[in-house]
Amino acid sequence: MEAVDPVPSGSRVQEPVPWWRRRRRELLEIARKGTPAYVYDLDQIRLHARRLRRLRHARRLFYAVKANAHPAILRALAGEGLGFECVSAGELELVRAALPRLARGRILFTPNFAPRDEYAQAVRAGAWITIDGLHPLEQWSGTLAGADLLLRVDPGRGAGHHRAVTTAGPRTKFGLEPEQAERALALARRANLRVLGLHCHVGSGITDPLVWEQAAGPLLEILARHRRLRVLDLGGGLSVPAGESDLPFDLAGLDRVLGRVRRAAPGVEIWLEPGRFLVAEAGVLLARVTQTKAKGAEHYTGIDAGMNTLLRPALYGAQHPVDVLSCSDSGIRRRTHLVGPICESADFFGCSLMLAPLREGDVVAIGCAGAYGRVMASSYNGREPAREVVIGSGRPDVA
Repeated sequence: MEAVDPVPSGSRVQEPVPWWRRRRRELLEIARKGTPAYVYDLDQIRLHARRLRRLRHARRLFYAVKANAHPAILRALAGEGLGFECVSAGELELVRAALPRLARGRILFTPNFAPRDEYAQAVRAGAWITIDGLHPLEQWSGTLAGADLLLRVDPGRGAGHHRAVTTAGPRTKFGLEPEQAERALALARRANLRVLGLHCHVGSGITDPLVWEQAAGPLLEILARHRRLRVLDLGGGLSVPAGESDLPFDLAGLDRVLGRVRRAAPGVEIWLEPGRFLVAEAGVLLARVTQTKAKGAEHYTGIDAGMNTLLRPALYGAQHPVDVLSCSDSGIRRRTHLVGPICESADFFGCSLMLAPLREGDVVAIGCAGAYGRVMASSYNGREPAREVVIGSGRPDVA
């Protein structure tokens, strides 16, 4: 990656008015052509990529494809110099289809309990491969021959905004225990396999940069015993503001943490694999009001998008900002539950939201919906998920 200015030090500041409010007319025109619709702003994605590239102590960045695999997004991030972290053979194929001339070494394959043939496909693609357990080394060493490997180590403690996205600790299915890492290194030596570094990922939605320093601790002890290892991948999980009162993630604080880790392991490259941080705020889900209902003291507003289109609120209790686009702001607010048309009580986008009074046909924008939206969608209840629309200034793709 080319050099960029360092992350500025000092206190964090609140982000400006969300882009989807500034571009209300454009989004209403998109909604007029059909809802529900995901809209992704490539300019916002490039902005977040450039912020991450200012980290002085992160040598490589790999985008976590599972967050959003739209081809235009993959091409935009390739143009910003990022590689791609894939967790399945399907994601490998999506990256290759969008970027057929992508250089070898710009894909990181980090599977979990995947079948043997997916590892073989990653080897053929020239990807870096993360080994998550002893089984592949014990049973499939021939398949891994010639690949550059990382060992995923569980540092013993996870973090994240919900237990379902906590990916480290004794009750999770990810990674090798530090003692098992020694066994894995011995197996790799015996099979003449190349292990070039260590990997960990502790969760998603992490607000405190010190978590990455704590996660690095057990891996630094292994690196101190095995000086030939030259890569330390600390995963992703950078938080995204859930509401206007939340501050942006402290990138300057993360850079300071990474600097301390780097000084503790001279000569070792630090890698990161952000996903949601890059694309969440760049996406908005447009939906149209279908019905309203009063039921006792409760008020409900239904929209034409459901949990089949955006699962995060039902699955994680995730909060997303909601704006009314189709009427001027009179200052009047009404408390309502925003729900979808799926026949499940979990089908909601927000409880007791204070929104302008809504009527059938009004358009709402569910913000920060660019990550883990369309990629997790389904046709449950026979309802097709939202279409996707890409906006933003054009720029030649760089592979």
